Amino acid sequence: MNEVARKLGNAAPPEPHYREAPNNIEAEQALLGAILVNNDAYYRVSDFLKPVHFHEPLHRKIFEVAGDIIRMGKIAHPVTIKTFLPADTRVGDLTLAQYLGRLAGDAVTIINAEDYGRAIYDLALRRALITIGEDMVNIAYDAPLDMPPQTQIEDTERRLFELAETGRYDGGFQTFSDAVAQAIDMAGQAFERDGHLSGISTGIMSLDSKMGGLQRSDLIVLAGRPGMGKTSLATNIAYNIAASYEPEVQPDGSFKAKNGGVVGFYSLEMSSEQLATRIISEQTEVSSSKIRRGDITEADFEKLVACSQMMQKVPLYIDQTGGISIAQLSARARRLKRQRGLDCLVVDYIQLMTGSGKSGENRVQEVTQITTGLKALGKELNVPIVALSQLSRQVENREDKRPQLSDLRESGSIEQDADVVLFVFREEYYVKNQEPRDLNDPKYPEWEQLFEKVKGTADVIIAKQRHGPTGTVKLAFQSEYTRFADLADPSFTQYEEP
Repeated sequence: MNEVARKLGNAAPPEPHYREAPNNIEAEQALLGAILVNNDAYYRVSDFLKPVHFHEPLHRKIFEVAGDIIRMGKIAHPVTIKTFLPADTRVGDLTLAQYLGRLAGDAVTIINAEDYGRAIYDLALRRALITIGEDMVNIAYDAPLDMPPQTQIEDTERRLFELAETGRYDGGFQTFSDAVAQAIDMAGQAFERDGHLSGISTGIMSLDSKMGGLQRSDLIVLAGRPGMGKTSLATNIAYNIAASYEPEVQPDGSFKAKNGGVVGFYSLEMSSEQLATRIISEQTEVSSSKIRRGDITEADFEKLVACSQMMQKVPLYIDQTGGISIAQLSARARRLKRQRGLDCLVVDYIQLMTGSGKSGENRVQEVTQITTGLKALGKELNVPIVALSQLSRQVENREDKRPQLSDLRESGSIEQDADVVLFVFREEYYVKNQEPRDLNDPKYPEWEQLFEKVKGTADVIIAKQRHGPTGTVKLAFQSEYTRFADLADPSFTQYEEP
């Protein structure tokens, strides 16, 4: 308040014993004056400027009260505003009513209202940067046991990312009207997008028709027993999204994905070379085992070279760090979005990640922390996260090997935190292991008939979906190319569950 009085000319300037936090009281006064004279000035800044961005507490309160009055359809001016502010407030020699009148009287025009608002907002960001820097220095000096240097780096990165995201760092509620506008905008984008999907297309039409694509901020858990093809399906989806990436320039000069998207792939189980080999095999239809052995023809090698040149332009980024923690994963995802953009994250797989590392935590608590962190990260970055998960061994003890949601319970809160749970099930895998050793066995023809029925197919069971129906999608699976695709033969639809 003394600072306001000083800049009004009612107090002597203090001796500059220390550096002052960046602020511009005159810009705050000019903007508030413009709003009091013409309420239209409020709408020029209300989409990005909030009360917390004002340096002077009294100005925060004036801006907040004026905004409330204007949104109610009433006129905000010195007479209507002063009744909602403490009557005994003084600014130097001025009463509150006199100060409000002075603000309105000094206002000349609303033409510069947005410029004043931007100046106030930028200074607020600078003050927030100073706070983050001070905290970083103080914590580094104190060296607390519960915050080692790596943890401090990750925490600082998180805070800087939140500050970089316009309108996010101060948090708070949003009005329902804003949510409705976003929903309508999403519907419009779905109408314009290829396939008319509200989410990001997986590149597999039968799966998209059930899910509407991968929805932003959703945690999609893709689970299955070893050998079912979890990583293959995740790799197929990740590459399909990245390969169909089509950027669209926004009014502010930034890029947004019109189709497809930028994909981040955390491969905790396989190296980036192994993952690339799978994708190349899928795209060129050259067996991955032949690629590894070098058992390829000259024509095959030319196909591999041509495919690799095309794939170098695909925005698919791989992190092969093993045993990564949820904090490290989050920090790297924020960095990727800031530097390259990000539209989808894939994590292969949950059980290979680590939690906070606090002593006394059992594995169930640790996995619970991981899934909760993944869900929060998806909402923060506004991207779908596809997280792979192993299933418990109890599946193998049942006669019916189809996985159920209960098979996830040993892994903490995966079932509760996930928006979508998908199970990959290949009956071919189990039927093949039941092949009679003797070709003359009376059961052999029956086995052969069953094997032909399930050969080359896979079921993706949608066991949970917050936004849509559950059911089973039957896909084609080419094991030699590790590729999932839509079934070309429509007769297989007879096996599809509703």
